[in-house]
Amino acid sequence: MTSPPMRQTFSPRGPLKGAIRVPGDKSISHRALMFAGLAVGRSRITGLLEGEDVLATAAAMRQFGAHVEREGDGTWSVEGVGVGSLLEPKLALDMGNSGTSTRLLMGLVASHAITATFTGDASLSGRPMKRVIDPLSQMGASFEASAGGTLPLMLRGASPAVPITYRLPVASAQVKSAVLLAGLNTPGITRVIEPVPTRDHTERMLTGFGARLEVAKENGETVIAIHGQADLAPMDVVVPGDPSSAAFFMVAASIVPGSDLTILNVGLNPTRAGLLAVLRQMGADIAELNPREVGGEPVADLRVRHAQLSGVDVDPAIAPAMIDEFPVLFVAAALAKGTTRTTGLDELRVKESDRLAAMAAALTSAGARVEEHADGLTIHGTGGEPLRGTANGRVKSLLDHRIAMSMAVAGLASSGGVEIDDTSPINTSFPTFQRLIAEATA
Repeated sequence: MTSPPMRQTFSPRGPLKGAIRVPGDKSISHRALMFAGLAVGRSRITGLLEGEDVLATAAAMRQFGAHVEREGDGTWSVEGVGVGSLLEPKLALDMGNSGTSTRLLMGLVASHAITATFTGDASLSGRPMKRVIDPLSQMGASFEASAGGTLPLMLRGASPAVPITYRLPVASAQVKSAVLLAGLNTPGITRVIEPVPTRDHTERMLTGFGARLEVAKENGETVIAIHGQADLAPMDVVVPGDPSSAAFFMVAASIVPGSDLTILNVGLNPTRAGLLAVLRQMGADIAELNPREVGGEPVADLRVRHAQLSGVDVDPAIAPAMIDEFPVLFVAAALAKGTTRTTGLDELRVKESDRLAAMAAALTSAGARVEEHADGLTIHGTGGEPLRGTANGRVKSLLDHRIAMSMAVAGLASSGGVEIDDTSPINTSFPTFQRLIAEATA
């Protein structure tokens, strides 16, 4: 049964002050549960993001035979089944809204002699899975998918699977990870060639769990090789704060006058730090305090103070390092002085929603001046003046958590407030979002 939409208006609440802690990194949380579930022995995970997407991964790993439970202090304990020993799930794996869960778990199943059916909500069922189906089929897995290679789909794993060398046709950490995970239980060496770098959490964490993995540069491209039939050892994982969640507060504190906000324990993996670079290019005042390394990932506290931002031409080469942060960057651009141009963002049209069209419509309804192109947006900023707000209607979030949160941030920098048709999707990735806004503006 679907719950009714949660309509809500976000209005100016004054400057953001003090210190907040955003939830654990979603990408790392998914991988920690999966890899711990493939290890032999017990792993402990602290700081796990407890949003609906990550809980879908936890439920799937239980169906594969791992023992996954949350302890009283918020730590998660995972007793793994071992690579090659996944059980066949008795029920369809309901992935909810989580593309990461779906694509990575398809990789896991692909090299095990089991069959699994993947289902998801309306938004996920419209997202492309062919990009994962193609390489996994080359490894020997077989698929029965819905029209256009979408969910629901049934996957029969291959045993033994065939090692391949696969060049990524699109910059996608999910596709790369799916092939590497299939390679874990495939005899021989499976290779992924990456023309454009993408987030490398899979490589960092698999190495931590004991997989044999080599990363090399050849002709300007990254080649990742994984040795199959791996034995993973349990480990304790500390999940840093999610930079994609911190992004909303980095932008909010930058555009709301008088703000001085510290965001604690933010992961600053270079393959994820694109937004930080672009905001600084626009003139943002963001300082990295107490830089350190946690579980192989660079981390720091970010102090963000209000600053007058200026429009920039965003280098398309940085897109993979901030692909999820563009919706909230568009909000920053709408309040900047001058014009911001983005290109090379075709990938945003196949996320939880068509994020280019959705943000163009949402910002326009809030009073911004936006031009939509095939692969990006051009945004003419207000020079720091508040946006008008949605006096004439409400923003359509299109079941997309990042659209809803980005437009909530726009509401904080508006004169009349921004009404959003449904904020319930925010729970998929950032269940404490509204509470942290209230804390920062109290």
